[in-house]
Amino acid sequence: MKVVVASQNPVKLSAVKYGFKTFFPEEDILIVSTSVSSEVNNQPMSEEETLAGAKNRMMNAQKEIPDANYWVGIEGGIEERNNQTQVFAWIYILSDKGKVGKGRTGAFFLPPKIVKLVKQGKELGKAVDIVFKQTNSKQGQGAIGLLTKSVIDRTEYYKPAVIFALIPFINPTLY
Repeated sequence: MKVVVASQNPVKLSAVKYGFKTFFPEEDILIVSTSVSSEVNNQPMSEEETLAGAKNRMMNAQKEIPDANYWVGIEGGIEERNNQTQVFAWIYILSDKGKVGKGRTGAFFLPPKIVKLVKQGKELGKAVDIVFKQTNSKQGQGAIGLLTKSVIDRTEYYKPAVIFALIPFINPTLY
């Protein structure tokens, strides 16, 4: 089974591999990564823009590597809600049969120092690195890992959303 993931981030690749291995343990799964445009802002600022980014990444991955069984787009976003800024990500999966699955991570609220940097135009990952004095934390534990003191890292954060997005594929008679 060939799964194309529209990301080269090892955190995202690991979460996707986990989800597919969980539901398709008998399959030989080949994860192929590619870097494609989301066609949205570098830092999506709404639920709708984030979902569109995940879908666009998935579609662009399919155009770039059409010979696969599944294509996966992942997009992280933030949104202002009740005077607080929350973080979440969308996963969008398409099969070679045309079936679609979508899943969303849980959400958590950002501390004011990070929000201030994001509102100044910094991408979330850069803002987190500045506040926590890190380098490229988004390819490691990310904001969630740093804020939870490594109780939940970025891979663990994405895994349930990948599982959610795979629901239509493991319940084909229901979707």
